[in-house]
Amino acid sequence: MSRSPYRLCLVTDRGLAGSRALTQIVAAAVAGGVSMVQLREKTLDTRAFVEEARALKALLAPLNVPLLINDRLDVALACDADGVHVGQSDMPVETARALLPKGALVGLSITCAHDLRRADARAADYLGVGPIFAQSTKPDATPPLGVEGFRALRALSEKPMMVIGGIASENCAPLLAAGADGLAVVSAIMAAPDPEAASRAFDARLKDAGK
Repeated sequence: MSRSPYRLCLVTDRGLAGSRALTQIVAAAVAGGVSMVQLREKTLDTRAFVEEARALKALLAPLNVPLLINDRLDVALACDADGVHVGQSDMPVETARALLPKGALVGLSITCAHDLRRADARAADYLGVGPIFAQSTKPDATPPLGVEGFRALRALSEKPMMVIGGIASENCAPLLAAGADGLAVVSAIMAAPDPEAASRAFDARLKDAGK
């Protein structure tokens, strides 16, 4: 049985890469067990964003690891990405799906129960729920949900859910027990001196949870 792409998602943040190339970090993370990559860029101009996305697509496609682009449908189309991830104020899920090739994935960020009641949540392929814990990579994030806040949202939807926001190998077990289908990780892999080892630590927790 093939593993779910939602199992362990690396969300990129170039501010945490230091002097390392993004492709270097992503390759190591995939070797350690990352099953999906979301390219998130807030400051790159479009040309550089597309070049970076194409480099990651070339790396990931032979490994059967999906590449999703955060927010930017135009970049996703330009690099033949496997889908997009959008937020509550971005393009509606159904609009994105209509513009993407058949079979592309569309994920949606969820921060509260109200978000789950919207048509977007029903239309998305998966939901990224968070922030779960305090985090520093998204300064405009809402207050942390905590494990019990996530558990309450989990009960409201049968969609695949990945948890995000301050996720570490040391704190993810209760979230997996509460029903998370997977983990979306930024700092704990991007900033790790050894991204492969960091990913393996998450992989071990996922295996312990039967994921």
